Amino acid sequence: MQPKRPGVLKNKYRLTVYNNTTLDQLWHLRTSGLGAMVSGMLFILMLVVVITVLIAFTGLREFIPGYPDATTREKLVNNALRADSLERALLRWERHLTNINLLLAGKDPLPIDAKRPDSVRVQDASAPFVLSREDSLLRREIEENDSYNPLPHTAAAGGQAGMTASIESLFLFPPLQGAITDSFNLKTGHTAIDIVAQPNAPVMAVLDGTVIIADWVPATGNVIQVQHDYGIISVYKHNEKLLKKQGDRVKAGEAIAIVGNSGELTTGPHLHFELWHNGAPVDPLRYIKF
Repeated sequence: MQPKRPGVLKNKYRLTVYNNTTLDQLWHLRTSGLGAMVSGMLFILMLVVVITVLIAFTGLREFIPGYPDATTREKLVNNALRADSLERALLRWERHLTNINLLLAGKDPLPIDAKRPDSVRVQDASAPFVLSREDSLLRREIEENDSYNPLPHTAAAGGQAGMTASIESLFLFPPLQGAITDSFNLKTGHTAIDIVAQPNAPVMAVLDGTVIIADWVPATGNVIQVQHDYGIISVYKHNEKLLKKQGDRVKAGEAIAIVGNSGELTTGPHLHFELWHNGAPVDPLRYIKF
């Protein structure tokens, strides 16, 4: 009775390399069918992983047929921006023609909304204005519900109790290195400075603090606010991308966003930077060296 022969997977195999001249054995490998199959599967899996990493994290993906290169993606973005501009221009022309028709018909034209500045308006102290009790209550309710404007109640809640210091005695880190295109001016309501820099430049925190707002707003795009000690709040608007979220602790000079052109009220890539102290806007150029 012949012994039962093992299957293909259990058979032992030997791969040997000989010197063709001397017939000396140079190398050999012993394995079974199962071991050879497992080794082959591991090799294929490793090969797939290596190819995936190369395609995902290197420029090799641009050689894949149908994948857009950097130039094509830039053209797509530019075309989208042009389409948006054309749509806005078309809406303005439609409103203009509608107003002409209304004037020819002897009717009043439709109001055209003026572009609002993306900063907090400061009321002229010389203008006479008296608030009734109802107006005061309504103003207080709106201010408490508006978390995107750093008002006195926000500064008081975010600062540490009993800490008072002159802002002149602190070293504030410049949020962005670039050209200042619009300065601080209370008369025009521009309670900030606008800084233009290179694309993808990092926006940095001016002091140690806690992020109290990190959100997207239609008018000013990606906005981030940081509460610092001594009643100081810094505001950064129109960012391309936010690197921190609400509640994060940040250090002075740490990158918190990427400069951009987000939001409706912007004319180009820049940083709209506001600095508030004890609930009032202050000129950043007085305390920060750019």
